[in-house]
Amino acid sequence: MPGGIVILGAGQAAAQLAVSLRQGGRDGPIRMVGDEPYAPYQRPPLSKAFLKERPPADSLLLRGAHYWTDHKVELHLGTAAAAVDRTRKIVGLRDGRMFDYDTLVFATGTRARDLPLPGIDLPGVFSLRKIDDVRRLRPALDDARRIVIIGGGYIGLEVAAVMRQEGRDAVVVEAEDRVMKRVAGETISEFFDGLHRSRGVDIRLGCRLASIDGDDSRASGITLTSGERIAADLVLVATGARANDDIAKAAGLLCEEGIVVDDFAHAAPDIYAIGDCARFYSRRYGRKIRLECVQNAIDQAKAAADAILAKPKPYDPVPWFWSDQYEIKLQITGLLDGFDAAETIGNPADAKFSVEYRKGGKLIAVDAVNDGRAHMLGRRRIAADLPEVGGG
Repeated sequence: MPGGIVILGAGQAAAQLAVSLRQGGRDGPIRMVGDEPYAPYQRPPLSKAFLKERPPADSLLLRGAHYWTDHKVELHLGTAAAAVDRTRKIVGLRDGRMFDYDTLVFATGTRARDLPLPGIDLPGVFSLRKIDDVRRLRPALDDARRIVIIGGGYIGLEVAAVMRQEGRDAVVVEAEDRVMKRVAGETISEFFDGLHRSRGVDIRLGCRLASIDGDDSRASGITLTSGERIAADLVLVATGARANDDIAKAAGLLCEEGIVVDDFAHAAPDIYAIGDCARFYSRRYGRKIRLECVQNAIDQAKAAADAILAKPKPYDPVPWFWSDQYEIKLQITGLLDGFDAAETIGNPADAKFSVEYRKGGKLIAVDAVNDGRAHMLGRRRIAADLPEVGGG
């Protein structure tokens, strides 16, 4: 088949890249390869509204059914890349097809982090990354009274909130000494810990798992390394994600828990990587980062499109994230890297406040709870203070 642009992945980053290329005047072939049978869709609602409200899958679609056809973007769904031959500029798919390319873009996203644990493959053990994960999980939840959630990050706590709103028992088991430790400061962790406990969630901190228990019919609970057993009707594993960079690595691209790219999302001659699977250098934070968020997927895709269209602009964003738990919205901007001072503005007891983090007197991150204004101002202030020099 003729070359053109081949995009491996069919998520938010892939969709934005195709849209931006067409908007920028790119007329040649664009092919998008996705391992799910769905056109590009939103993922954040999977652990929130989509899990709770059970709307049809097409409610998540990023574009209407005819958009891709109308804009001559070929969707090859329900398959994935198996290998990339960089010398011949060919992508081989799992279904045996082969595509030539002029430009190749990895937008392969992430997958649930492997948890080498006895019982991890038992029926009744779930992860939550895709529409079909929800479709499998939702009927099991309907038949469950008590759910054990492994992991106290965004997804684990969002699911716990949905469970409590449905009147189900939820136990969150977290290995760290506080919830959301990887993404938020202590004040925010304390607030959400208290929020969930007040709604009846049983939170266990500093706990290590020994096994998931059960038999061939289903999981029946977990056992901690302390010997304590916690019974459950099902187990949800929410312990984070790892980049889908295996094919890129096999093709000889530099990978460091993600495909390493430059300021223009460029990984190698005629090859780009964008979104959750890409690792890039942030002058703002002085290190390579990999971001799992909608903001990065969209903005890095736009940066890659600009580069492909010969209008390159350096990409060094102010990251931002959000989480909805019960009636509370948490918005995070920036990264906490090595902050040496934190200031709480407002009263956490009012469920509307923010926390500002500084390093050497410089604002590097803001956590905002039910305070959209503080979030937006934080983004602007951090963006305005980008240093002029840095490594790469």
